[in-house]
Amino acid sequence: MATIYQVSALAGVSLATVSRVMNNNAKVSDKTKQKVVDAMKELGYRPNATARSLASSRSDSVGLLVSELHGPFFGQMMGGTESELRDAGKHVIITTGHSDEEKEIDGIEFLLSRNCDALILHVEAVSDEYLIKLNKGKVPIVLINRFIEEMADSCITLDNALGGYLMTKSILEKGHTEIAYISGPKWKSDSNERIKGHKKALQEYNLPFNEQLMYQGDFTQSGGCEGISSLLEVGRPFTVLICGNDEMASGALATARQKGLDVPKDLSIVGFDNVIYASLLFPTLTTIDYPIRDMGHMAARLVLKNIYGQKKLDIRHQFLPELVERDSTISI
Repeated sequence: MATIYQVSALAGVSLATVSRVMNNNAKVSDKTKQKVVDAMKELGYRPNATARSLASSRSDSVGLLVSELHGPFFGQMMGGTESELRDAGKHVIITTGHSDEEKEIDGIEFLLSRNCDALILHVEAVSDEYLIKLNKGKVPIVLINRFIEEMADSCITLDNALGGYLMTKSILEKGHTEIAYISGPKWKSDSNERIKGHKKALQEYNLPFNEQLMYQGDFTQSGGCEGISSLLEVGRPFTVLICGNDEMASGALATARQKGLDVPKDLSIVGFDNVIYASLLFPTLTTIDYPIRDMGHMAARLVLKNIYGQKKLDIRHQFLPELVERDSTISI
């Protein structure tokens, strides 16, 4: 197997020059570049990451940590990030944190050990202090769906409070006043922000927040099944069920039908995220669009601009949610 040393000898140039050619460095003349390319072709040489990094001090790889690998939400996020970086000739190394502090730290340490040029993190359990300290290190980081004032320029976020407000306002405008709510875990900031927006909409309509019709779920389909079953056992009537994400909404919708409820005639259901299958459920799900794929693209662009020096990349740090009305809600 040919080596970079053989390429260097055959082309009559230094190792650093060969590496510059492989990294498309403009400092290399066309004549010298052609010598290196011809030598690589003659030897059948295939560049590796180590050789590419000799002159640039870059691995051309970006670490990506997500909470989970399964489910459409993180799939879209990973897809957006990977495609943006791949188009720029960079590769992504992916690991998970499972919303657990120890596992998130372990995942971050793993990515750092792989000599990633930057890290893109969707983390929920590690503290702000940990991330602020991490951001002062040699490897730059970008946060998705997490805002820390001290590193605002490295954050890509969604206005979750606005999303919570829009989902509740939409059903209040349809005449609903008896409202049940399945939230995500209260220790998660996005879940709390959505509840905050929900309460703001209720206040505008002079309606109280009914604690009896509130269930804390876990953002999973089974959490939605358990949530609606628990709320129905309370014995307080409600005409609409708001769910903190589409996974819980899909579980609640299936359970509602199993219990003989007609959605939306007997019960309207609203979700949050607008995942791929939201438009395929029966009935199709009214939800809040969470542009997570676009946010993944944007996180990658922030890395490309700040770390790899790509020009003319417009960066947007906050995204706005939008209401998507479908068939799972009606006016009363």
